[in-house]
Amino acid sequence: MRRYLLDSNAVNAFVNRRGSVADRVREARLRGDRIGTCEPVVAELFYGLEFSSSWEENIARLEHGLSRIRSWPFDRIAAREYGRIAAALKKCGRPMQVVDMMIAAIALSLGNCTVVSSDTDLTAVPGLTVENWEN
Repeated sequence: MRRYLLDSNAVNAFVNRRGSVADRVREARLRGDRIGTCEPVVAELFYGLEFSSSWEENIARLEHGLSRIRSWPFDRIAAREYGRIAAALKKCGRPMQVVDMMIAAIALSLGNCTVVSSDTDLTAVPGLTVENWEN
């Protein structure tokens, strides 16, 4: 069993049934894989909706979509991974947004977890597997 953590763009595509993400989620579930996201992604999505002209409709759609996948927390194990990632990236002079490092840390803390994202920054995180399902 693998775990797939959907990043913000992948969750948006899943919720709105755009592109191939919904199909890939269905295929992964049929194989017995676990599909989810994480609370930092959820926070990003709610932030983005604050600028929406159809806020109520979009919040309802997001809440419905989130109810169909799990959401992993940023816990102590992820916090430890975050510290390791942030230090490694700083040492090699590779800046990255805090939220992206938190997402990577959660995925690494879960073990056998692939981040589904179109954000190529995440590929700079040592040991993190990233796939783009939007192609």
